[in-house]
Amino acid sequence: MSAVVSLTNVHKRFGAVKVLNGVSFEVGRGEVAAVIGQSGSGKSTALRCINALERIEEGTIEVCGHAVHDPKLDRRALRRDVGIVFQSYNLFPHLTAEQNIMLAPMCVKSLSKADARTLAQDVLARVGLAEKADHYPEQLSGGQQQRVAIARSLAMQPKLMLFDEVTSALDPQLTGEVLKVMEDLARGGMTMILVTHEMSFARKVATKVVYMHRGTVWETGPGAMLDDPQTPELRKFVGGEM
Repeated sequence: MSAVVSLTNVHKRFGAVKVLNGVSFEVGRGEVAAVIGQSGSGKSTALRCINALERIEEGTIEVCGHAVHDPKLDRRALRRDVGIVFQSYNLFPHLTAEQNIMLAPMCVKSLSKADARTLAQDVLARVGLAEKADHYPEQLSGGQQQRVAIARSLAMQPKLMLFDEVTSALDPQLTGEVLKVMEDLARGGMTMILVTHEMSFARKVATKVVYMHRGTVWETGPGAMLDDPQTPELRKFVGGEM
């Protein structure tokens, strides 16, 4: 299985605070990696470094053939290959769901308006929102807005999808809606890295779990490792999440 993402000895500081302290892990093509850990363990920072939203001080990051650590990185090319979905949906309020999705393919890939609309309708159907194409964000629930945000990323036909705690602001029912979409993507072979507190989802869907603690990878393994933690830190974390 070829690595789509490879982090090697990655270090990152914010001022005097060291947030990442030698992080190393790989994600292969078609894998679903769940990155878990307490708040402040460096999970979201690692995800942002993968998409070059943060610059690292030391180490290397290879993503879809791009050397993310290289100062000469073509960020535009990287972001054509990598989609990212955040906790906040970041939808344009003055555009419909369909228009929100059409924007990037037209601007970045120079798709015609007709082709972009066809693409938007396709990805909205994939996330179960075909009938909401003409709705504005304020007319959608939080779960529906998050699914539109996922559809917007899918419209760029990425090789890798990143999810940063996308369900943390949603109630249990809406969380279930979003997780179902992510599970469908996983079944379809999409390579995914998700920062999540959803332990049941990590157990069920993740092919790899990366437990971060104090800015480093503390323990890694398949989803089943959550039922048999090898370190006291992960045992305590999983116990607290149940």
